[in-house]
Amino acid sequence: MRTGFHEDLDRISDDLVEMATLVGTAMSRATIALLDADLQLAESVIASDTDIDAIRDRVDELAVDLLARQQPVATDLRMVVTAMQMSSSIERMGDLAEHLAKVARLRYPDHAVPPELRETFVQMSKITQDLAERVAAAIANKDVTAAEEIEKRDQELDELHRQIFGILVDPSYSSGVEAAIDATLLSRYFERFGDHATSVAYRIVYLVTGRRPNAEIGD
Repeated sequence: MRTGFHEDLDRISDDLVEMATLVGTAMSRATIALLDADLQLAESVIASDTDIDAIRDRVDELAVDLLARQQPVATDLRMVVTAMQMSSSIERMGDLAEHLAKVARLRYPDHAVPPELRETFVQMSKITQDLAERVAAAIANKDVTAAEEIEKRDQELDELHRQIFGILVDPSYSSGVEAAIDATLLSRYFERFGDHATSVAYRIVYLVTGRRPNAEIGD
């Protein structure tokens, strides 16, 4: 019976890794849709969010089933509950990719990102892709060191988020108010993606060590 329990935990871990991989791909594709005004790509990102949601539902259903059947305690209970929390955070990361794609769709055939900010958003996209890959690896390997590195990468994303505002208020900015509003919102989506990646990292640390990090990410 315990062997079956740990096999189910492995299934949950595999699903979380798959979710993290999918949200990283979604963010990359959504960014391309934004930068290239690619309506077809934006629509595909929006449609694919249901796949991420389905995995999250599968994780939660299995976790609830394990709680009911196995009534785990101590470390085992921590593993099941933490998995549910991580699935929620990763699912929100997927939602943020969907939000990017919806902005791209809304502004089509125009480009949602003004020329002054294009390179900054490219950099933000690269970091979110790296964060998703690090989240997947940290979950798969229960790697505390890798999890702690996620927060450092998130700080780089926060700095780019601040740079966006600096560009928008600079007198040389010339792309208009609507583009500035879009850019502010889009930058916030990238920044929140990093926050949720950090939230997952905190929970990996807690899962492995039983130690709660000093900070938590709000909803």
